[in-house]
Amino acid sequence: MIELDRLSKRYGAQLAVAELSLTVGDGELLVLVGGSGSGKTTTLKMVNRLIEPSSGSVRIDGNDVAALAPHELRRRIGYAFQRVGLFPHMTVAENVAVTPSLLGWDAQRIARRVDELLVLVELDPAQVRDRRPDELSGGQQQRVGVARALAAEPRLMLLDEPFGALDPLTRDRLQQSFRRIRERIGLTAIFVTHDMSEALLLGDRIAVMHAGRLLQVGAPRDLLTAPADDIVRQMVETPRRQAAAVDALLAPGDGRATP
Repeated sequence: MIELDRLSKRYGAQLAVAELSLTVGDGELLVLVGGSGSGKTTTLKMVNRLIEPSSGSVRIDGNDVAALAPHELRRRIGYAFQRVGLFPHMTVAENVAVTPSLLGWDAQRIARRVDELLVLVELDPAQVRDRRPDELSGGQQQRVGVARALAAEPRLMLLDEPFGALDPLTRDRLQQSFRRIRERIGLTAIFVTHDMSEALLLGDRIAVMHAGRLLQVGAPRDLLTAPADDIVRQMVETPRRQAAAVDALLAPGDGRATP
């Protein structure tokens, strides 16, 4: 469904993304993972032209996105990010309805879609529909952000560390909720994170980036069993080491894990 062909982004002498080629299949969740400055968010934003590439191309369903007006392209692609970006002066329902309203949907269709999406993200429409964002918890706001991104029935969704600012329990609940949503509606998605544990748990495939370059792409098992280089090996070793430390707490002895 998505093809990145030798995609590059340069800022002066700095090459932020270098000759990146990737494909994302229909209904697949591809996770872009890497540290700060790896180029993962720049890559994501080139898909919907929030950032224009210096060279290379992005194709969706075989069509070059450069041939579309940016605002038309973005209305076809759901976009959710860490800081949510809900409009504070609007109610939850009005926030979710932004894109359908721009597309000219009628009021009844919009109202049905808003309630349908709030239920999908596990919020009670009667409880939250008329509230403003500052009356919601961080987790509730993030759920509304996901609902808004899905409002115009996109087949493709881009997510830029959407759960990164949340506490661990809320983050885990939202990860599980998003997994159910994606499976239910057959959504194709690119998900950016710096957290390898999150990547391993959510991704059908994972693309590891470093300094603007693609180091390895494969299923979670591929990265765990056959990391391409020392950088990938170190990244997958972190969640493994943490899991082993937790297991050690349950072992007979003094209950202390080995660092």
